[in-house]
Amino acid sequence: MNQAQNNTHNLAVGYVVWIFGFMGAHRFYYGRQITGTIWFFTLGLLFVGWIVDLFLIPSMERSAERRYQSGPTDYTVAWALLTFLGLFGIHRFYMGKWITGLLWLCTGGLLAMGWLYDLWTLNGQVDEINRRGAAA
Repeated sequence: MNQAQNNTHNLAVGYVVWIFGFMGAHRFYYGRQITGTIWFFTLGLLFVGWIVDLFLIPSMERSAERRYQSGPTDYTVAWALLTFLGLFGIHRFYMGKWITGLLWLCTGGLLAMGWLYDLWTLNGQVDEINRRGAAA
């Protein structure tokens, strides 16, 4: 499937979140949880990896385009909601997960542990929803 048919992650958004890349934001956005976590705890490998990533973002975007299924649930919207309103579960409401959305809303994202879980798994959650929609 080519990029025009499977537009899941936005290159411009990748560069915007790269600004916070020393915390791993762009790596989480593109589905690279392990290195995102390493960047988070090492300040982007003491900022060196963060600078190198400025040039790697286009390849990360292409990799995410190949890996994840596009569909009615938009990855960028889900990530924006998780980033700014994740402790309130708004991203879960957006994905149609009403029960866990209410749980996140009442517990502060299960005391932030659920928010961390979603940071690791959001791309997979959106992918699963989009694949189910494509199969129906």
